[in-house]
Amino acid sequence: MKTKMKLTIMGILLLVMTSCEGQNSNMEEIKIDLINTEFPEAKQEVMETFGAIAQSLKDGDMDKLISFHGYSPKFTEFKNGAPRNGSVANEEHERSVFGAVTEVVKFDAQDLKIAVYGDVANLTFHSDFQLKFGDDLVVVNDQITLLFVNTKDGWKIVHEHHTPLKPLEE
Repeated sequence: MKTKMKLTIMGILLLVMTSCEGQNSNMEEIKIDLINTEFPEAKQEVMETFGAIAQSLKDGDMDKLISFHGYSPKFTEFKNGAPRNGSVANEEHERSVFGAVTEVVKFDAQDLKIAVYGDVANLTFHSDFQLKFGDDLVVVNDQITLLFVNTKDGWKIVHEHHTPLKPLEE
């Protein structure tokens, strides 16, 4: 009886171990798939979110702009070579700077690329923005990266990186 019980337990353990190995193998396949799969529907959703972000700027709707951010202790931003900041500093900056825009003259995202990795998306582009602050025109030509995570409330920005774009040498 004891031998039968031991064999049964060993069989169950072997089955569990084999099952776990199969799951690890499947995880490796999923990782590779995340890198090589295009995810066209998610790509379109990210593009629509980016368009809605642009529209919120044009409308001067700062609450809507802020709603596209996934603010949490994990949120990070790099801007103009300054040390990294977080969600509080980012929201203050977005509200004070973009809230002061009186007109969006131009909002072009050149060389835009969206790479989706399942529930994470990386959107990169070169900005060609012309923003008016009263009578003053400010031109923003930056390299910009926006890292999005797909949440129950849609795609949210969890990281921003802004670096001035160097002019092409002639």
